[in-house]
Amino acid sequence: MRRGIAATGLIAALAMTAAACGGDDEGSGGKKGSGELSGTVTFWDTSNDAEKGAYEKIAKGFEKLHPDVEVDYVNVPFGEANAKFKNAAGGNSGAPDVMRTEVAWTQDFASLGYLAPLDDTVALDKADDYLPQAAASTKFKGKTYAAPQTIDTLALFYNKKMLKAAGVDVPTSFDEVKSAAKKINSKSGKTGLYLRGDDPYYYLPYLYGEGGDLLDTKNKKVTVDDPEGAKAFSVMKDLVDSKAAVTDASDGYNNQLNAFKDGDVAMALDGPWSIEGALKGKEFKADKGNLGVAPAPAGSARQGAPQGGWNLAAYAGSENLDASYEFIKYMSSAKVQQQTTEQLSLLPTRTSVYDVKSVKDNQMVQFFKPAVEKSVQRPWIPEANALFEPIRLQLEKVLSGKSSPEKGAQGIGDAYRKLLKDYK
Repeated sequence: MRRGIAATGLIAALAMTAAACGGDDEGSGGKKGSGELSGTVTFWDTSNDAEKGAYEKIAKGFEKLHPDVEVDYVNVPFGEANAKFKNAAGGNSGAPDVMRTEVAWTQDFASLGYLAPLDDTVALDKADDYLPQAAASTKFKGKTYAAPQTIDTLALFYNKKMLKAAGVDVPTSFDEVKSAAKKINSKSGKTGLYLRGDDPYYYLPYLYGEGGDLLDTKNKKVTVDDPEGAKAFSVMKDLVDSKAAVTDASDGYNNQLNAFKDGDVAMALDGPWSIEGALKGKEFKADKGNLGVAPAPAGSARQGAPQGGWNLAAYAGSENLDASYEFIKYMSSAKVQQQTTEQLSLLPTRTSVYDVKSVKDNQMVQFFKPAVEKSVQRPWIPEANALFEPIRLQLEKVLSGKSSPEKGAQGIGDAYRKLLKDYK
């Protein structure tokens, strides 16, 4: 691994030296003698099936601005992208020039030496226009390693007609979700909520709702196994046991989306990335107004959902860093962010874009912006992505009844202390 990191740094240095000399070898990329960009930019995009067509078209738009640059667009499934990038970057073979990284990956990749710092490059154009909370996810040890592309959080998707038919208001707490689910089932025989049992990310609204958190990074303390962590598990287990919610242990994204858009469940915790998919279902295709979105329900202490989103980063070993920086600038620009909001209802990371009428009037932006503003920042540490696997393992045990909520929370805490050697 260390040999791979060292080699990556050497490649990056050589690539930057070549760019500074103004090389005009289009095969390896860089700038022509005229100063114009040339070569190929390979872009790994991690958007889902409902989004990737729009993102490919937008990415290819860079070629119109720079005719001598070819954008090699590659859609990489989210579940494979992290490991695939690490394997390519660590082996110095096959890594993309630009990577769309989940916010929790940025510090991890940067700590391994796989990302090029963007400070003092064209990639960070008008950096003061970024939402502060979005920009926070791009930093590592005082340097900036990515440009924020989109920001998101989880919210409660609900079927307006199903709730109205059951005579219930939109739930504002998980207690209200349970009560509403009973009435929905009595009226229609359908289930109230789809609860993701396969994805640890969806544990966080319950944890935050009880006033807990995974870590106290300031004091380097594991907090997930405090009483709030067990209480979060208890709330989830109760929703399943009472049949207020249906859950799963695998393929939860598709299971949940299909159940919601087909009207098998009335509610689901989901994010902006599922809007386009939901609107294609029989419950919403003919009546888009039937889709409602509200803040994630509160627990006993507060309402809270995790800050998510996507960043754009340049591979340190890229042979075409000049074009890569320009591509990141383009893909994170206000104009492109406006396009993605108009086409996909994704939330911009630039404050100026929220003043554009088409964005301001977008119903999903209206729903999600207040939720994003109240979202809880996750730990921006290299191990952030590794924090999820211990939750996943314990979530399956707790929801299936193989372990108690208390043991589940303790199991996560024990795993964290092994992972984070300097945390107590």
